[in-house]
Amino acid sequence: MTKSVLIEKVSEKVDGLTRNQTEIVVDTVFESIKKALMNGDKIEIRGFGNFRLKNRLPRKARNPKTGEGVEVPGKKVLYFKVGKALKEALNTK
Repeated sequence: MTKSVLIEKVSEKVDGLTRNQTEIVVDTVFESIKKALMNGDKIEIRGFGNFRLKNRLPRKARNPKTGEGVEVPGKKVLYFKVGKALKEALNTK
């Protein structure tokens, strides 16, 4: 599903909002999630899942072509844990 399809689906469900207004709402939701993650906050959407950042420590790796050692810097990675309700919905037949 793309962002434009999501905007269309929301626009169909909500009466009284134009497509442009719906796009502003969807953009605001995504921007709020992005800002919260950048601030180090955890995002919890009940029934859907949790988003949070994890820190990866710097490490030594190896270039598979040359076998030479390479330093990989630490970084933050996004982690998603699926919620119970969504997990159950995905696993029903």
